[in-house]
Amino acid sequence: MIPDRGRGFSWARYSHGVNAAAGGWESWSWDESLFAGAAGYYEQGRLPYAPGLADVIARSLALDGHGRLLDVGCGPGTVALRLARLFDAVVGLDPDAEMLEQASRSALRLGVGNATWVRGRAEDLPAGRGRFRVVTFAASFHWMDRPRVASAVATMLDPGGAVVQVDAPGYRPEELAAEARRGTLPFPPPPDDALDQLQRQYLGSDRRAGRGIRNTSPAGEDEVFRQAGFMPAQTVTVPDQRTLVRTADDVVARVFSSSSTAPHLFGERREDYEADMREILAQASPSGRFSVRLPDNILRIWRRPALSGTAQAERRFGLGGSPRYLSANFARCRLVRVSRIRSDVPGFMALALGTARRRRGGRLSCS
Repeated sequence: MIPDRGRGFSWARYSHGVNAAAGGWESWSWDESLFAGAAGYYEQGRLPYAPGLADVIARSLALDGHGRLLDVGCGPGTVALRLARLFDAVVGLDPDAEMLEQASRSALRLGVGNATWVRGRAEDLPAGRGRFRVVTFAASFHWMDRPRVASAVATMLDPGGAVVQVDAPGYRPEELAAEARRGTLPFPPPPDDALDQLQRQYLGSDRRAGRGIRNTSPAGEDEVFRQAGFMPAQTVTVPDQRTLVRTADDVVARVFSSSSTAPHLFGERREDYEADMREILAQASPSGRFSVRLPDNILRIWRRPALSGTAQAERRFGLGGSPRYLSANFARCRLVRVSRIRSDVPGFMALALGTARRRRGGRLSCS
């Protein structure tokens, strides 16, 4: 039975009518089933990023083809693979094994040979992964323990490095409906209201996320990164505004690529759910085609403040810890094997240091 059309669902936001007072993001806990079965639907179902995404990131960060990229919550490698040509090496991190398998296959198909795929949670960083010129979060940061992860990646950036949050491409149903009324779209928009009703019929009014419910999503990313020691975000727009034609198969794949309607949630009723979806889509567009207009992508870029000379030396010589630690022990430390110190380390460092013991590799040592 196909439900009557109801009001207001968008895959770019949370649906109307859910109980936001219960099952909020604050009480939700991650589990491995979050995207179970969704990886195979991502490439076809998810809307594409703007064509100029990589070029805009390269210009905004003055990238020159060197350094390393860490894509946290990389999924099937969608963003990591698009940016791979801008770096010497790319590391994609995700807790979902199926997503990483899909990423590996896509890298092989695209001829990307500088990408490594690592299974793990962002909360376990830095996990010995080294340093990176850029760390990206493409529609993934909201799933994480944000303060913990922001603090971790702050320790993993190269000097002058940056964190980039890439928003998820998503159309605006209200604007599409207005365009449809004006007759400016070649095909009708997807029937999101009816699909929302169907989702509730099968899964209830709460928004599912893994084994739990999650009716809200956190905001305030800029404050989270500022608390972790970053400067205020720089916002950069990547122009898009394309009109995209989607097939019924694309819309079905989009639904199954979402955590709230991941295939595992339906159990033995998955085929029934898909059949009902396709009936709704056939009624909405007998041709089986739908039009969506893609908005511009928005990037938010966070950088660390420039390091002082003391902090630069601390980072270069591997002490770890804060500049305050180095300053407090400054009088009883010295640099050894001074001939190996690069010229960009402030000269006063070598002059001001006291006695200390030698440490292998020419690092700064404290006794």
